[in-house]
Amino acid sequence: MAKQRLSKQDWLTAALTALAGGGVGAVAVEPLAQRLGVTRGSFYWHFADRNALLHEALEWWESQGTEAVIERVNGIAEPRQRLRELFRIAITEDPTDGLEPALVAHADDPAVAPVLHRVTRRRVAFLADVYAELGFPAGQARHRAVAAYAAYVGWTQLRRATPTALPEIADDPDALTHFVEHHVLPPPDTTTP
Repeated sequence: MAKQRLSKQDWLTAALTALAGGGVGAVAVEPLAQRLGVTRGSFYWHFADRNALLHEALEWWESQGTEAVIERVNGIAEPRQRLRELFRIAITEDPTDGLEPALVAHADDPAVAPVLHRVTRRRVAFLADVYAELGFPAGQARHRAVAAYAAYVGWTQLRRATPTALPEIADDPDALTHFVEHHVLPPPDTTTP
Protein backbone atom coordinates (compact mmCIF):
# COMPACT_ATOMS: atom_id res chain seq x y z
CA MET A 1 0.00 0.00 0.00
CA ALA A 2 1.38 3.42 -0.99
CA LYS A 3 1.96 6.08 1.64
CA GLN A 4 -0.33 9.05 1.54
CA ARG A 5 1.37 12.17 0.19
CA LEU A 6 1.72 14.92 2.76
CA SER A 7 0.33 18.33 2.00
CA LYS A 8 2.14 21.60 2.47
CA GLN A 9 -0.17 22.21 5.43
CA ASP A 10 1.01 18.96 7.07
CA TRP A 11 4.57 20.30 6.95
CA LEU A 12 3.56 23.75 8.19
CA THR A 13 1.70 22.25 11.13
CA ALA A 14 4.62 19.97 11.94
CA ALA A 15 7.01 22.95 11.81
CA LEU A 16 4.86 25.00 14.17
CA THR A 17 4.47 22.06 16.56
CA ALA A 18 8.26 21.59 16.56
CA LEU A 19 8.79 25.29 17.14
CA ALA A 20 6.35 25.26 20.05
CA GLY A 21 8.13 22.32 21.63
CA GLY A 22 11.74 23.12 20.98
CA GLY A 23 12.13 26.60 19.54
CA VAL A 24 13.31 27.73 16.14
CA GLY A 25 16.18 25.22 16.12
CA ALA A 26 13.71 22.34 16.31
CA VAL A 27 12.39 23.23 12.86
CA ALA A 28 14.73 20.93 10.94
CA VAL A 29 13.89 18.90 7.85
CA GLU A 30 15.22 15.47 8.84
CA PRO A 31 13.61 15.27 12.31
CA LEU A 32 10.32 16.58 10.90
CA ALA A 33 10.39 14.00 8.10
CA GLN A 34 11.04 11.25 10.64
CA ARG A 35 8.22 12.47 12.86
CA LEU A 36 5.88 12.56 9.86
CA GLY A 37 7.06 9.13 8.65
CA VAL A 38 8.22 10.31 5.22
CA THR A 39 11.42 10.96 3.35
CA ARG A 40 13.02 14.35 2.90
CA GLY A 41 11.87 14.20 -0.73
CA SER A 42 8.34 14.91 0.47
CA PHE A 43 9.62 18.11 2.06
CA TYR A 44 11.38 19.29 -1.10
CA TRP A 45 8.20 18.75 -3.09
CA HIS A 46 6.72 21.71 -1.16
CA PHE A 47 9.65 23.86 -0.01
CA ALA A 48 12.99 24.99 -1.39
CA ASP A 49 14.69 24.74 1.99
CA ARG A 50 14.21 24.90 5.75
CA ASN A 51 14.09 28.71 5.72
CA ALA A 52 11.18 28.63 3.27
CA LEU A 53 9.34 26.22 5.58
CA LEU A 54 9.94 28.40 8.62
CA HIS A 55 8.93 31.57 6.75
CA GLU A 56 5.69 30.05 5.42
CA ALA A 57 4.83 28.48 8.78
CA LEU A 58 5.18 31.84 10.52
CA GLU A 59 3.10 33.55 7.84
CA TRP A 60 0.41 30.90 8.24
CA TRP A 61 0.43 31.50 12.02
CA GLU A 62 0.08 35.24 11.40
CA SER A 63 -2.80 34.73 8.99
CA GLN A 64 -4.73 32.13 11.00
CA GLY A 65 -3.83 33.26 14.51
CA THR A 66 -4.47 36.93 13.95
CA GLU A 67 -6.25 37.96 10.76
CA ALA A 68 -8.68 35.01 10.70
CA VAL A 69 -9.52 35.47 14.39
CA ILE A 70 -10.09 39.20 13.95
CA GLU A 71 -12.31 38.49 10.96
CA ARG A 72 -14.26 35.96 13.03
CA VAL A 73 -15.02 38.39 15.84
CA ASN A 74 -15.51 41.50 13.72
CA GLY A 75 -19.03 40.36 12.91
CA ILE A 76 -20.02 40.80 16.57
CA ALA A 77 -21.63 44.23 16.81
CA GLU A 78 -21.41 44.77 20.58
CA PRO A 79 -17.76 45.59 21.48
CA ARG A 80 -17.84 44.02 24.95
CA GLN A 81 -19.12 40.76 23.50
CA ARG A 82 -16.52 41.01 20.72
CA LEU A 83 -13.77 41.23 23.37
CA ARG A 84 -15.23 38.28 25.28
CA GLU A 85 -15.23 36.13 22.17
CA LEU A 86 -11.77 37.29 21.14
CA PHE A 87 -10.24 36.34 24.49
CA ARG A 88 -12.14 33.06 24.57
CA ILE A 89 -10.85 32.10 21.12
CA ALA A 90 -7.30 33.22 21.88
CA ILE A 91 -7.07 31.23 25.09
CA THR A 92 -9.12 28.13 24.35
CA GLU A 93 -8.59 27.50 20.64
CA ASP A 94 -4.82 27.39 20.46
CA PRO A 95 -4.14 24.63 17.89
CA THR A 96 -0.41 24.58 18.68
CA ASP A 97 -0.20 24.80 22.44
CA GLY A 98 2.90 26.67 23.52
CA LEU A 99 3.62 28.28 20.17
CA GLU A 100 3.12 31.89 21.23
CA PRO A 101 5.44 31.65 24.27
CA ALA A 102 8.03 29.93 22.08
CA LEU A 103 7.82 32.74 19.52
CA VAL A 104 8.19 35.37 22.24
CA ALA A 105 11.22 33.47 23.57
CA HIS A 106 12.76 33.65 20.08
CA ALA A 107 11.80 37.27 19.41
CA ASP A 108 15.36 38.12 18.39
CA ASP A 109 15.51 35.42 15.69
CA PRO A 110 15.65 37.08 12.26
CA ALA A 111 12.82 34.89 10.92
CA VAL A 112 10.56 35.33 13.94
CA ALA A 113 11.12 39.02 14.77
CA PRO A 114 9.33 40.69 11.84
CA VAL A 115 6.31 38.40 12.04
CA LEU A 116 6.05 38.68 15.82
CA HIS A 117 6.26 42.46 15.61
CA ARG A 118 3.55 42.65 12.91
CA VAL A 119 1.27 40.33 14.88
CA THR A 120 1.79 42.23 18.12
CA ARG A 121 1.12 45.59 16.48
CA ARG A 122 -1.99 44.28 14.69
CA ARG A 123 -3.46 42.62 17.76
CA VAL A 124 -2.86 45.61 20.03
CA ALA A 125 -4.28 48.00 17.42
CA PHE A 126 -7.39 45.85 17.11
CA LEU A 127 -7.83 45.74 20.88
CA ALA A 128 -7.35 49.53 21.12
CA ASP A 129 -10.05 50.05 18.49
CA VAL A 130 -12.48 47.87 20.44
CA TYR A 131 -11.68 49.63 23.73
CA ALA A 132 -12.26 52.96 21.97
CA GLU A 133 -15.66 51.65 20.84
CA LEU A 134 -16.40 50.95 24.49
CA GLY A 135 -15.92 54.64 25.24
CA PHE A 136 -12.31 54.87 26.38
CA PRO A 137 -10.38 57.91 25.09
CA ALA A 138 -7.73 56.96 22.52
CA GLY A 139 -4.78 57.02 24.95
CA GLN A 140 -6.60 54.96 27.57
CA ALA A 141 -7.84 52.55 24.91
CA ARG A 142 -4.26 51.99 23.78
CA HIS A 143 -3.05 51.47 27.37
CA ARG A 144 -5.86 49.00 28.04
CA ALA A 145 -5.01 47.16 24.83
CA VAL A 146 -1.34 46.86 25.79
CA ALA A 147 -2.25 45.67 29.30
CA ALA A 148 -4.78 43.14 28.00
CA TYR A 149 -2.36 41.79 25.42
CA ALA A 150 0.43 41.56 28.00
CA ALA A 151 -1.95 39.66 30.30
CA TYR A 152 -2.83 37.27 27.46
CA VAL A 153 0.85 36.64 26.64
CA GLY A 154 1.53 36.10 30.36
CA TRP A 155 -1.42 33.70 30.65
CA THR A 156 -0.14 31.59 27.73
CA GLN A 157 3.40 31.62 29.13
CA LEU A 158 2.29 30.54 32.60
CA ARG A 159 0.03 27.85 31.14
CA ARG A 160 3.03 26.44 29.33
CA ALA A 161 5.66 26.93 32.03
CA THR A 162 3.85 26.22 35.30
CA PRO A 163 0.56 24.39 34.69
CA THR A 164 0.79 22.43 37.94
CA ALA A 165 1.68 25.50 40.03
CA LEU A 166 -1.30 27.42 38.62
CA PRO A 167 -3.90 24.81 37.69
CA GLU A 168 -6.60 27.45 37.24
CA ILE A 169 -4.67 28.77 34.23
CA ALA A 170 -4.40 25.30 32.75
CA ASP A 171 -8.06 24.36 32.83
CA ASP A 172 -10.41 26.34 35.05
CA PRO A 173 -13.42 27.90 33.29
CA ASP A 174 -14.09 30.19 36.27
CA ALA A 175 -10.56 31.59 36.16
CA LEU A 176 -10.88 32.12 32.41
CA THR A 177 -14.20 33.92 32.90
CA HIS A 178 -12.61 36.17 35.54
CA PHE A 179 -9.69 36.92 33.20
CA VAL A 180 -12.02 37.80 30.34
CA GLU A 181 -14.44 39.87 32.41
CA HIS A 182 -11.56 41.81 33.95
CA HIS A 183 -10.52 42.89 30.45
CA VAL A 184 -13.97 43.85 29.22
CA LEU A 185 -14.86 46.25 32.02
CA PRO A 186 -16.48 49.45 30.81
CA PRO A 187 -14.72 52.77 31.25
CA PRO A 188 -15.28 54.43 34.63
CA ASP A 189 -18.32 56.67 34.88
CA THR A 190 -16.97 60.21 34.95
CA THR A 191 -20.36 61.84 35.33
CA THR A 192 -20.70 61.04 39.05
CA PRO A 193 -18.79 63.09 41.65
